[in-house]
Amino acid sequence: MHSTHLFLEEPIRMASILEPSKPTFFPAMTRIVGTLGPKSRSVETISGCLKAGMSVARFDFSWGDAQFHQETLGNLKVAMKSTNKLCAVMLDTVGPELQVVNKSEHPISLQEDTLVVLTPDQDQEATSNQLPVNFSGLAKAVKKGDTIFIGQYLFTGSETTSVWLEVTEVNGEDVVCLIKNSATLAGSLYTLHVSQIRIDLPTLNDKDKEVISTWGVRNTIDFLSLSYTRHAEDVRHAREFLSKLGNLNQTQIFAKIENVEGLIHFDEILQEADGIILSRGNLGIDLPPEKVFLFQKAAVYKCNMAGKPAVVTRVVDSMTDNLRPTRAEATDVANAVLDGSDAILLGAETLRGLYPVETISTVGKICSEAEKVFNQDLYFKRAVKYVGEPMTHLESIASSAVRAAIKVKASVIICFTTSGRAARLIAKYRPTMPVLSVVIPRVKTNQLRWTFSGAFEARQSLIVRGLFPMLADPRHPAETTGATNESILKIALDHGKAIGVVKSHDRVVICQKIGDTSVIKIMELED
Repeated sequence: MHSTHLFLEEPIRMASILEPSKPTFFPAMTRIVGTLGPKSRSVETISGCLKAGMSVARFDFSWGDAQFHQETLGNLKVAMKSTNKLCAVMLDTVGPELQVVNKSEHPISLQEDTLVVLTPDQDQEATSNQLPVNFSGLAKAVKKGDTIFIGQYLFTGSETTSVWLEVTEVNGEDVVCLIKNSATLAGSLYTLHVSQIRIDLPTLNDKDKEVISTWGVRNTIDFLSLSYTRHAEDVRHAREFLSKLGNLNQTQIFAKIENVEGLIHFDEILQEADGIILSRGNLGIDLPPEKVFLFQKAAVYKCNMAGKPAVVTRVVDSMTDNLRPTRAEATDVANAVLDGSDAILLGAETLRGLYPVETISTVGKICSEAEKVFNQDLYFKRAVKYVGEPMTHLESIASSAVRAAIKVKASVIICFTTSGRAARLIAKYRPTMPVLSVVIPRVKTNQLRWTFSGAFEARQSLIVRGLFPMLADPRHPAETTGATNESILKIALDHGKAIGVVKSHDRVVICQKIGDTSVIKIMELED
């Protein structure tokens, strides 16, 4: 079958589609980011999420206070210990998010073809005719004819719980709008999005900075999801802020692209960020529907070629209330994998959805099936061509390790690393087998006490497609020779056997440094 995405053996037997998939230790190579909240914060539920395939836990500070999230994180740590599963922590900022404030929390019915006033006076009560907003500059930002979308935060897309407005008049600080569809807004918080309009608010606001410098520092967060990233300067500013907060200078910044402004400056943002989150919820409002897929494919391709993780959001919204995804959603998940995405981010589906564990399991199964028909050969050639010649030393080693592993049909690639960079480069070439990243800690001192690096690097690989980390004994350096080298390899192989990725007579490709030399070895395991 001639396709840029699929690799299917000819002749295609349709009946083979019905054959059950072989069970594997890893639910999928594609990673799953789960948002923890009211429906997914107990130790039991989080344990289920970890077993189902969640590798990154997202904490969204658009709602809930620090104490609530701290209790949830405490439960995550208990669940990690009981399941023996490693999980990274992502803090999601609020950013310049506009919100409708409903202090009474009573449902608000909005009728099609009637008028509603958006006012910055938050002391006013939210009614069918008047909605207070948390931004005093809305009247200056919009004009007659502009489109405004309002929905419950992490809305499911159902038009009964979200509403489209058209600006008909600006009256002082108030904005008068025509309601385009009937809807009922339920709850205390709804996001407000104005299509293709710049909102003059900082990307990292004072509340975000307070949360990062307290909750973030206390919990040594692995990732910062920078909401509404619009310019490369937003990422630089956030990195400068993190650099002053002790260990958070190692925290990776994932730029969340949510509007046209971020799209226009995508290339510069990608250069500065450690990864990209394609926030298709808000972006789907800013872009015409027929352009959303094009942005996704172009953005994921650019991330792939840069060797930076691409995370796709809003894939199985309907599973917030249902046990099965729609046909379109199931196909959407598979297409995200075939496009080259590293991870799928679940929001409402796990935060307040009725079936958080089942949702993660279902998404993992779809990802796993899509990975089996991912056209790795075409992807590899495209990546090598993009990098060009002469390749850097590390890039050459990484691509050669993947090529060798595929040629000898290795069951796993084992990479010894201290910074994690070599393992990420191997994963960049999308090998068809897992990459076991053996992170070897480095000893550091401030003249008063010893500390070990490595935990950050291990957890941060949990958002990269195909990378599975293990922390090595700090007494074993990454660049070594002789018996010590064989000892740590044996530990890695034993770990691989224990988790089911290698067995007797399998071939294994090993990538490591011996002195100043990078070495690729091919081993066939004995009984």
